[in-house]
Amino acid sequence: MLTNPVARAMALLVVAMSFIPLMDAFGKLLSTRHDIAPASVALGRFGVQIVWLLLTFGGLALARRGSVRLRRQAVLAPSLRPSRIDVHLLRGALHGSASLLFFVAVTYMPLADAIAVFFVEPMILIALSALFLREQVGWPRRVAAVVGFGGALLVIQPSYALFGPVSLLPLATATLFACYLLVTRRFSVDDHPLTMQLWSGTGATATTLAFIAVGEVVGAGDYQFTLPSTSTAVWLFLGIGAISAFAHIVIVIAFSLAEASVLAPFNYLEIVTATFFGFVVFDDFPGSLQWVGIAVIVATGLFIFFRERKLEADSLAAIRPGAAST
Repeated sequence: MLTNPVARAMALLVVAMSFIPLMDAFGKLLSTRHDIAPASVALGRFGVQIVWLLLTFGGLALARRGSVRLRRQAVLAPSLRPSRIDVHLLRGALHGSASLLFFVAVTYMPLADAIAVFFVEPMILIALSALFLREQVGWPRRVAAVVGFGGALLVIQPSYALFGPVSLLPLATATLFACYLLVTRRFSVDDHPLTMQLWSGTGATATTLAFIAVGEVVGAGDYQFTLPSTSTAVWLFLGIGAISAFAHIVIVIAFSLAEASVLAPFNYLEIVTATFFGFVVFDDFPGSLQWVGIAVIVATGLFIFFRERKLEADSLAAIRPGAAST
């Protein structure tokens, strides 16, 4: 059992990174095979996420009403009213913009390629964490971020064509998402994760609607409003919302337990599951060089994980001699 907060945060982020590419694959299926505009995919994602969260709030309220023991557990008592609604709406605007641009990108780019370009995000996050949060970023974390990014490049084998205009969308996504995580890290201790996700989802929905309104006016097809016309598309929308709600609550919890610069290299694990879903859903199987890159990414995450656990154990042993071995 993981009792140290940093180790728990790392494990939670691994879980989240295992599910998020499935959501991206669903989004690509909707835009490429079901003729849903990418902006409408993003709108459906956050709209369904809000519905799932409201159902969760209702379920917890009913459970607490019937149990004295649960009423005493603060973790099961999220509030519909956040402490800083402006902060969570800002988080939502950043997240909504990032998600919309990424769904546009994967409409035209292979899923794994788009995610690979996106993976400048941990490097941006490490720089922003040091600049704005004053987190101490030692050389092992910096090296791990650079090595992990190198592994991502090996997985994708980027070409000149990859860095054309379309590739700027994942780069924009990376910058927006790094800012989202930075704000999450700064304010994650103020509210329950369910509350945070409900209101950030609200901000994301409002932001996406604004993009769609402009898209309808100017006639930009990728930013217009379209509805699912098949039951399969409806189920894909429900899946996107459920995965989004689950994965990002897990991310919020993880970033409340550990520094953003510690967790940043673990974002590279997403490329592993993205490669898997790319093969299963879109028949895109990695070559030998790509498998080398996957090994580098996994090794980077494991290095950070075990290094942080050792530092935690050494710190505990220094405070309480013999405690680390009990």
